[in-house]
Amino acid sequence: MSLTLAPGDCLALFGPNGAGKTTLLRLLGGLLRPTSGSAVIEGVPLPGGADVRARVGLVSHQTMLYDALTARENVEFAARMYGVSDVGAAASDVLERLGATSFADVRVRLLSRGMQQRVSVARAIVHSPSVLLADEPFTGLDAAGAAALTGMLAELRDSGATIVIVTHNLDEALALCTTAAIMREGRFVRLDHAPIPARDEYTALYRELSADAA
Repeated sequence: MSLTLAPGDCLALFGPNGAGKTTLLRLLGGLLRPTSGSAVIEGVPLPGGADVRARVGLVSHQTMLYDALTARENVEFAARMYGVSDVGAAASDVLERLGATSFADVRVRLLSRGMQQRVSVARAIVHSPSVLLADEPFTGLDAAGAAALTGMLAELRDSGATIVIVTHNLDEALALCTTAAIMREGRFVRLDHAPIPARDEYTALYRELSADAA
């Protein structure tokens, strides 16, 4: 596959289980080395060093939170690791924007999966990354949580962040993306740049390509 994304671009990546979507995110996050080819962020070949990885925010399929800490403590810890100047203000800001203020001081192990997901997203963006990689970010979210996340992602995109979303949730992803791709067996089998086909048309295309893979 070959792909270039600019600041303010959002790639929605769809595909059946096992297509290689999460592996691609791990490559872009500097967590894996490609066996061939290369991945580059802002001119730096990956996996790169700490400087380039600090420009990336990652929402994993697992929450990657510390259960014994509160939601706020988890986000503040991430902020400190990234060298954010005003840790408390940055954490409070992202928690509020994601609708997580009401449970910010509750230990993570006592939160529902959807609440934990909001905290996981807050942890990933507290340092204002220039690249956000999100693996199934809508997992466990209710309608209010999904709306808050969609709004947050739109703000990041509009502020110039580059976003890659792996998801099965076509509605939210198609509303956000500037580029959409369907992946199968480690390859893009369809790649669309804006304007993206309308939701119903794209859903039919996705189902057709997924059925071909079955």
